[in-house]
Amino acid sequence: MSYLLLLLATLGWSFVGVLVQTAGTMTDSAVISFCRFFFGVLFLGIYLFLRDGKVQLRFGLKWIWIGAMGKAINYIFENLALNMGYSYGNILVQPVQTVVLLIAAGLLFKEKISRRGWVAAAFCVAGVIVVGWNGTPLDELAKGSGLTTLLFTLAGIGAAVHVLSQRMLLKTMDNGNMNLSVFLVSTVLVALPVPVQSHGITGPVTAWACAALVLLGVITGLSFFWFAEAIKRVPFAIVAIVGNCSVLFSILWAYLFFRDPITVYVIGGTLIFVIGLLVLNVPIPLRKRKRLPRPPLPAAPNEKAAR
Repeated sequence: MSYLLLLLATLGWSFVGVLVQTAGTMTDSAVISFCRFFFGVLFLGIYLFLRDGKVQLRFGLKWIWIGAMGKAINYIFENLALNMGYSYGNILVQPVQTVVLLIAAGLLFKEKISRRGWVAAAFCVAGVIVVGWNGTPLDELAKGSGLTTLLFTLAGIGAAVHVLSQRMLLKTMDNGNMNLSVFLVSTVLVALPVPVQSHGITGPVTAWACAALVLLGVITGLSFFWFAEAIKRVPFAIVAIVGNCSVLFSILWAYLFFRDPITVYVIGGTLIFVIGLLVLNVPIPLRKRKRLPRPPLPAAPNEKAAR
């Protein structure tokens, strides 16, 4: 069951780009951000009520609000960039998040970053640069072609802030009610600018677009819960490998559903930052120590005398 939850979370994250672009045929990014949180809170709340018979919301902790702001920033910029660019573009969020978390570990928590961490960060940054560049001439990149990369970078920073809040909140709250509290505050935050910023329905209302909005909510509400439950029982090496495969699935779905152009730069950059993610996350088995021959036992007193 734990492996199934891990697979569901990974596949859910990989479909985000395709679902956002599908929903974008009907409405704009502001409404999509609101629906991702709204339906996420709805489905997660129903699940927790069926499981525990109650839900426990807490709004008095500062990290609830910090995490909510981070996740709201994550979704706002991610949805905006996905509507502007290709449906696989959000693969950049994860490596940016990883680098920001490494820096935060050193600055905020005074944790020493190992050589392995710096190597992983270098691979992640290099991969993001290659994917963001995508072979575009530098003059076009300077004129605005790199805007989506900037938006995904901001989305990755927001995602990292959310992860930091989870780290702090899990000391006092369970995973399900923590996410429910954070996502409910995020729903309010992204709803505030909708009346002014959003254009409402911008395209034909279709069953596919409506289903995409609902599925995005399911992924928001349940995928983080599924992942947290899975890592309690699944070996961490498998979690790291399967979890990072979501970026490869995202590229596959982008090509199959939208025929988005997958260039050699996208493939190469993705492989570079996936290597960085694996270097950081996959544990290295300790080498077995070589057994040294035991020193000879000292001779007994009578044996010394006989000699």
